[in-house]
Amino acid sequence: MEIILKKDFAGLGRKNVTLKVKAGYGRNYLIPQGIAMVANEVNKKIALENTRQAAHKVARLKEEAMALAVQLDKMTIEIEAQAGGRGKIFGSIAPARLAEALKEQEIFIDRKDISFAKPIKELGAHEASITLHKEVVHTLKFRVVSV
Repeated sequence: MEIILKKDFAGLGRKNVTLKVKAGYGRNYLIPQGIAMVANEVNKKIALENTRQAAHKVARLKEEAMALAVQLDKMTIEIEAQAGGRGKIFGSIAPARLAEALKEQEIFIDRKDISFAKPIKELGAHEASITLHKEVVHTLKFRVVSV
């Protein structure tokens, strides 16, 4: 039996992929659970169109992420923190603080997409890795300054 997956399914494949499975598995499990549909000509055309639109959307999102990376390169980010006499920060700078600093400059990036190579506990220049898209990871340079 030939089916088209409606959504990603572990062990079978990704959304809109046409597969051959045993008839009982398709009829009794995959189709009633809403995981797949019968692969007739109409459904094949729909799946093909959905795949084409998804590819176009992914390309557009990647272009937007690359444009955002260029915009981030032009920015100067400074994060204020209380520090001791030798330049040590009281506490550390978290990704959420960097996300807030970007938010103040009208750049909205989720804190979960920001990571540091090591904890930031000193004043000075640092780098953060920001995942803008699954294929676009940008290294952002910023400074931590004393209040």
